[in-house]
Amino acid sequence: MVKVIMGVRGLGKTKQMIDLINARSRESEGATVCLVHGRKLNFDISHNARLIDTTDYNIKSYQVLRGFITGIYAGNYDLKDVFIDSLFKISNNNDMNDCERFLSWCETFGGENNIDFTISISADPDTAPQAVKKYIGS
Repeated sequence: MVKVIMGVRGLGKTKQMIDLINARSRESEGATVCLVHGRKLNFDISHNARLIDTTDYNIKSYQVLRGFITGIYAGNYDLKDVFIDSLFKISNNNDMNDCERFLSWCETFGGENNIDFTISISADPDTAPQAVKKYIGS
């Protein structure tokens, strides 16, 4: 499953992500991983979730991000939840077509490996293509 939390800056997406991450890390029987851009959530995320600051790993594209997530899974087969806060910052790419391809990959990879993805995107949902909108709030 892929769920997108989308809205313009300042609408509370990160707070919503924090609540979801902490809830899943308490409830899940598998591992919960949260990918963030910077160290802004260090004190907000439960120690039960693995918080990874992607700036430490020079992730600059969707292709590298896919490889990074695949590597996390390869080292941890009980991975059940991946949270990505600020997708455009992490990928260094705000092109909606590239975003849609990444979300589609998450859906396929997650389905094959029983992983749920929750991703926040800072953009106006009204301007998103239908291929991205289908993930909003699902």
